[in-house]
Amino acid sequence: MIEKKKNTHNTLQEQETCILVGIVTKDQSKEQLTEYLDELAFLAETAHAKCLKRFTQNLDRPDTRTFVGSGKLKEIKDFVAEHKPSMIIFDDELAPSQLRNIEGEFKETGVKVLDRNNLILDIFASRARTAHAKKQVELAQYEYLLPRLTRMWSHLEKQRGGIGMRGPGEQEIETDRRIVRDRIALLKDQLKDIDRQMATQRGNRGALVRVALVGYTNVGKSTLMNLLSKSDVFAENKLFATLDTTVRKVVIHNLPFLLTDTVGFIRKLPHQLIESFKSTLDETREADLLVHVVDISHPQFEDHFRVVNETLREIGVGDKPTMVVFNKIDAFTYVPKAEDDLTPKEKENITLEELQHTWMSRLNEHDVVFISAQKKENIDKLKDMMYEKIRQIHIQRFPYNDFLFEKYD
Repeated sequence: MIEKKKNTHNTLQEQETCILVGIVTKDQSKEQLTEYLDELAFLAETAHAKCLKRFTQNLDRPDTRTFVGSGKLKEIKDFVAEHKPSMIIFDDELAPSQLRNIEGEFKETGVKVLDRNNLILDIFASRARTAHAKKQVELAQYEYLLPRLTRMWSHLEKQRGGIGMRGPGEQEIETDRRIVRDRIALLKDQLKDIDRQMATQRGNRGALVRVALVGYTNVGKSTLMNLLSKSDVFAENKLFATLDTTVRKVVIHNLPFLLTDTVGFIRKLPHQLIESFKSTLDETREADLLVHVVDISHPQFEDHFRVVNETLREIGVGDKPTMVVFNKIDAFTYVPKAEDDLTPKEKENITLEELQHTWMSRLNEHDVVFISAQKKENIDKLKDMMYEKIRQIHIQRFPYNDFLFEKYD
């Protein structure tokens, strides 16, 4: 089903509809699945699709043929037949055989079948603006497509296997695979050239201290970037609003430095994207200071904090000097408990002040500050903290410049 929706220019545009599918396994609890599906729904919304329904199932492991069991698949088919969504999105990556089998089950309906990786790749493709980002996304798309290529040849579906059935079909598929492999090789060569150019650019930035904003997607990094640098980096309440790395010169007091806004992390990020965006991650690797931005208003911000730290360790920057900035304190919600309620406190029953005295107060190796980039709350404290961290790095590098900062001690 496709609905008509007005955009900001008062013209009608088509909005696709979707259903989401996920499973509870021994490695993924019901609570985790709910959070993942919430995130998947936000991803769908970012891609301008409206979610009609969620389907979940308890399984020891995903069905090797159709991801979900036959009973759940029939339930989904009945819903598709009645409500006619334009696509089905699975929360996990589907194997090529699973994708072919599921598409075969829904062939008559014309509904599209996507997995989480496919959706993220589509969002990245729509968000990429520079030639560099576009090539990175195209490379990731081709690497995702290559093992799933046979499903593209629907005009050859009558050619089964066996005697008398071998013919141009397999040759065309192999030809197409070769074209895709050649395109992948070409894109990798082009990206290597761009990476060398960008490495040269980074080397020509002089001796300024480099600071990189890192964090989960949609935590407010670009808003903070705009606030500190007085620039107009694109910022929006959508996932992956920023794909292209942006570098701005910032001066706090009399101390200049380079501030970089990087692409946000997310759980279950397709490995093709991590590989394709390695040059973007180089900005993080070469930074002197990381500013880890966390959306404290999000119910799962602790999980987001952990995911980003794990990703930073994976790319080899887990031991860099780091500041932790808990953003969006203006959106933090607190629900007080009734006086006669003796049950343990839930997250929503904890005030921001109480929260600041939990594990956050034990981040001894990091400087921690609570701000609202949108409302400009506590920004002076953030700037003072950044100034001290950057000043220490600068003095270690240029000890003879120490006298320049004496009046700010």
